[in-house]
Amino acid sequence: MVLANACELYRDSGFIGQPAAAVTSLAFVIAGLAVVARRPHGAPTVTYGLLVVAVGAGSLVAHGPNPSGQAYAHDLPIATLLAYIAVDAASDRFGRRLSPGWWLVVPVVMIPAVAAGPTTSTIAQAILAAVAVGLGLERARVRPQLRRTTIVAVLLLASGALLGTIGDRTSICRPSSVLQGHALWHVLAAAGLWRLASTLSAPGCLSGNHPRRSSGRPAARRDHCAVGRPSVRMMSRVRRSQR
Repeated sequence: MVLANACELYRDSGFIGQPAAAVTSLAFVIAGLAVVARRPHGAPTVTYGLLVVAVGAGSLVAHGPNPSGQAYAHDLPIATLLAYIAVDAASDRFGRRLSPGWWLVVPVVMIPAVAAGPTTSTIAQAILAAVAVGLGLERARVRPQLRRTTIVAVLLLASGALLGTIGDRTSICRPSSVLQGHALWHVLAAAGLWRLASTLSAPGCLSGNHPRRSSGRPAARRDHCAVGRPSVRMMSRVRRSQR
């Protein structure tokens, strides 16, 4: 048996149905735990890391025992993670902390999409991915110090998606092979998500929410918080505070 959107042959016997895809699913778990352990930006990074772990766990369920509800375990964490990335990037870019409800509602909305079948669910995830990537690149455009990290992360994710698609949906698909494009996608995507963690907006980095020194003056924002080109209004405020 071959699972939808995956070339690797599913072995009906045992807990690990697709060995290559199941084992490489753990790359997400490792990446997520590494993000949580490092937690450079506190709570936002921990939430992000746990969502990456959830993606790995859901992928392991799908490529391992593959129970009847595996599509929900596989697709819902991915959609939620993409929504979280998009909301964080939008909050950081436009200087307004958006409510968690913007990304928490996504798994609820995705339930009927998953129930409708893999095509509908894949389209929904593709739309979320496009929004997340677009907002992430827009944030990097105005924050030069985030550009390199963002571009590296996007390239890792894009190359993984390309190799996965080629390996799963073209004539080079070899269901019994140990080397699987879907497994490469797992590893590269996990690396990209790990790299992306350092671009998350830290508390106090958003516009109008800057920490203050004991003197009452706004503290200088850290390098990862600074925008690429300060506005005239911002520069005038800095000059007034220095008088």
